[in-house]
Amino acid sequence: MEFVKKSKLKYKIIFLTLIIIGIITFGFCIGLGSVKIKLPEVFNILLNKNAVDNPFYNIVWDIRFPRALAALIGGSALATAGLLLQIFFKNPIVEPYVLGISSGSTLAVGLVILGGFTLGFESVSPFVLFISAFIGSLIVMCIVIIFAGKVKNVVTLLVIGLMVGYICSGVTSILIAFADKEKLQGFTMWIMGSFSGFTWQQTKVLLLIGIPAVLMSTLIVKPLNAFLLGEEYAKSMGVNIKFFRIAIVTISSILASVVTAFAGPVAFIGLAVPQISRLVFKTSDNKVLVPGTILLGGIVTSLCDLVARTILAPVELPISAVTSFIGAPIVIILILKRRTTL
Repeated sequence: MEFVKKSKLKYKIIFLTLIIIGIITFGFCIGLGSVKIKLPEVFNILLNKNAVDNPFYNIVWDIRFPRALAALIGGSALATAGLLLQIFFKNPIVEPYVLGISSGSTLAVGLVILGGFTLGFESVSPFVLFISAFIGSLIVMCIVIIFAGKVKNVVTLLVIGLMVGYICSGVTSILIAFADKEKLQGFTMWIMGSFSGFTWQQTKVLLLIGIPAVLMSTLIVKPLNAFLLGEEYAKSMGVNIKFFRIAIVTISSILASVVTAFAGPVAFIGLAVPQISRLVFKTSDNKVLVPGTILLGGIVTSLCDLVARTILAPVELPISAVTSFIGAPIVIILILKRRTTL
């Protein structure tokens, strides 16, 4: 009993620390840039309704705040999707990017932007981009799940996911080869992955879709814990396995596609952050890991976005270039640890 109390207190302290770090990171993301704004002034502009006359007001509210918010929510979404997929496939090196889900989203968005497929809508709106990205990711995920029932080796399944991703990338390359220069320039910037230029319209769509999907993941923590002990145990605990699988696939696809639709493919966040979360909390309890991953996903992605736009300013790096430096070493370490079983 005493041990349980100490564990709960430890988790509360960690969560409180992460929230404080998240707030400070969010402030730095808004304050740092070509024009530097001190943290107290940033929070004054954000919290004070009478700060309209502040010379930095438009910079904060119209440019940096939407981007910082998008990076925060987008990172939480990708990290959560990664955690759900890792639990689903019982493999720590699974993420939307590895399984080809992001490639499916990229192809679908490419068909809309480069191919002119607007899904019956008159123009390419943020909502159309999300729908196309979601359909693309869902198709790839369904293909992977079909093969999941036919192959026993997880490595084989991952290879299949990678191959499907390569096929999607190949078709995308063909679209790029025949695209107009004007369309190609915008798509090239998008495919590199960046939270740059996020408008309030895009951010609102990300919030309206991303936040409910992230919250939905917190509602399935009990089935997730039961699933860790095997399907038979989960069934004995009253978990509807078929519905549970559909829920994970749908939530993961929504989370990955809504970010990919606007920020482009962002690699390694879905892979690295769940591992960081396990290291920080030292538990496999998803009641702790899911909210912890949500917080860490937002923090890590925000920091990566900050580094991407400031380290070589005025040149801005693709965010995947920064996230790769975090994710790649973690993958190598995990593979080395699991070399006897893979």
